[in-house]
Amino acid sequence: MSVTSIMIAGVGGQGLVLATRIVASVALAEGCDVKTGDVVGLAQRGGMVWGSVRFGEVVHSPLIPAGSGDFMLAMEALEGLRWAHLLKPGATVLLNNYSIFPNRVLLEKDVYPEDVPGLLKARGLETVSIDAETMAEEMGNRKLANTILLGALSASLPFPVKTWQGVISENVPPKTVELNLKAFDAGRDAATSDNH
Repeated sequence: MSVTSIMIAGVGGQGLVLATRIVASVALAEGCDVKTGDVVGLAQRGGMVWGSVRFGEVVHSPLIPAGSGDFMLAMEALEGLRWAHLLKPGATVLLNNYSIFPNRVLLEKDVYPEDVPGLLKARGLETVSIDAETMAEEMGNRKLANTILLGALSASLPFPVKTWQGVISENVPPKTVELNLKAFDAGRDAATSDNH
């Protein structure tokens, strides 16, 4: 089994650490060697945060060499663009259609790029856009957005749905398990529908 590398990018407050832990735990539960890391020192609400999960038969480092990543879970559009250099041509980006303007944009010292999905596709990346925030709001809880995105990612990975469901159930508050599993299913459905 070759090594699969997943980049997870977002901003503080989006639940990136939990998402990284869930992906790593699923791979571990399925018998893979797993290395994971995340950088959360900038995780004040709105600051950029990122994590990586690499799994396979033998994995030596959690770091994804530039141009070698297989997947990116982009919880925020600009962060997806920021880390696109880590992906190899033809890699898949699961892109949350959601923008959080950084301070430089708010202070009008920088411009938020238009058409992030188009910019990612122009780099030769398969881009699957997911309206996770809207879907989460419709389900009554914006925090479900990262579970929706995990559902979307799961559709591209070789792990059984039951393993994902078990790991999610162990890692979210007990009273939210049922809703999180619904969100996971919704994300899987969104990723497999013809929206990219």
